[in-house]
Amino acid sequence: MKKLSNWLKQLDENLVKILLIGFIFFVPLWPKLPFKMVNYTYVAIRFDDIYLAILVFIFLIQLLRKKVFLNKKFILPFVIFLSAIFISFFWNSYVSKNIEFPHLGLLHSLRRVEYMIMFFIASSVIKTKKNFWQVISYFFISVLLVVLYGLGQKFLNFPAVQTMNPEYAKGYVLYLTSDARISSTFGGHYDLAIYLVMAIPIILSFYLAKIKKFYLYLFIGALLILLYTSSRSSFIAYFVATIAFLLFIRKFKFLIFVLILTAGLMFTTGEITKRFLKTFQVRRILVDDRTGAVYIGQTITTKELPAGSFYVKLKNQSKGDNLDKFRNQIVREKVREATLSGEISFSEEEKYIATLSANLKPIDTVVSDISMATRFQIEWPRAINAFKKNPLLGTGPSSLTEATDGDYFRWLGEFGLLGTITFLNILFLILKTIWVGVKKLSFNEKLIGYGFIFGFLALFINASYIDAFEASKVAYTFWTLAGLYIGYYSLNTKTNLNKS
Repeated sequence: MKKLSNWLKQLDENLVKILLIGFIFFVPLWPKLPFKMVNYTYVAIRFDDIYLAILVFIFLIQLLRKKVFLNKKFILPFVIFLSAIFISFFWNSYVSKNIEFPHLGLLHSLRRVEYMIMFFIASSVIKTKKNFWQVISYFFISVLLVVLYGLGQKFLNFPAVQTMNPEYAKGYVLYLTSDARISSTFGGHYDLAIYLVMAIPIILSFYLAKIKKFYLYLFIGALLILLYTSSRSSFIAYFVATIAFLLFIRKFKFLIFVLILTAGLMFTTGEITKRFLKTFQVRRILVDDRTGAVYIGQTITTKELPAGSFYVKLKNQSKGDNLDKFRNQIVREKVREATLSGEISFSEEEKYIATLSANLKPIDTVVSDISMATRFQIEWPRAINAFKKNPLLGTGPSSLTEATDGDYFRWLGEFGLLGTITFLNILFLILKTIWVGVKKLSFNEKLIGYGFIFGFLALFINASYIDAFEASKVAYTFWTLAGLYIGYYSLNTKTNLNKS
């Protein structure tokens, strides 16, 4: 009876920590299967939302019972930011009417609360250094499982559940083709890549601090999966953050090893190199002088990254027109469309052909790929226009649709200056707290703190091109890690705990 009583007491003392460890596994590993779809969007209530609701409920009970404690230093900054978000939501839903579906705007607002509450839950369970080492070790195991599943997806035809388009988001189980970019247990290859670049500096920091080969092998596996995602922005984030981290801690020999390894794996996998080469392409295109329409001669395949219609005209134009075949193809297609739509009659075809041919001018250009062109021409201008509409509050959560492909543009467009500045203030406060916390520690403990800081740098670089802080699996992981590190380094600022 006494043993049972002691066991129940230990369970009561550690219940939040146990559930948090479960969440650390559940979030990256459970596929994004919908529990209930939200009307007018492909956003869904998922099983991780249900798990988190249970975790938050237990956390609040334990908080009232004083089994866990909030980090009071961060309460006010978080409250100010979330207040800014809900002010933006109410203003744009019910006053300026910029949010077409208020229930969707409310969902997007509540998602911020949902993601960020993990910071307080994670920081509350770190009562000793031993707690930190225990919980963070499970994070590394979850990364290992993500890597292993990714390898299985690449070589053993493991299934995928993706949210890359509205149809996939309904929860279909997919089997990827051999040339497809892998997503492992994530909703898309971009989410997976962001998760890995955030984790890699942390993994390296533990390898260099503890010199255990497990972390080195985990780094190699994570890098390999990152390359298989073929995410250029994430690779740039990895490259900049990792080199900066190793230079900062003066691990020059290990840096050479990392550079050689990265180059070798890039050569082995190959796809990401091809994607970089397709980012900007020198092409001779056709531009309709009358309408401004752009026509690019190219063959679209699953292996080719097509060029977009965003281009920069080259100063020196080559003489002659080598696009006769392509011009004739465009003219035929346009004539057929105009005839079928009734825009012209059969008797007017010759005149239409002559006019159209005369208007199509060949131009030597540098064109961007379709991914970058979409950002330059649609998503980023839309966010900038939203910011101009209301610089203080933006046009509200969800107003820029599901994707802006750049968090800074999304923050300014949806939340305005008030939401953006208050959010950046939280991030700055987290970094400052960890930076100050590492100063009086041993070199190995400093390394671990620097690993998070440079992992954050990788995430911040990625956020310039992808909605990194909006991806649920990434957001949950970031706020959980931030909470764990704040909890750990807060111990060192309060007391001189030397026990592990």
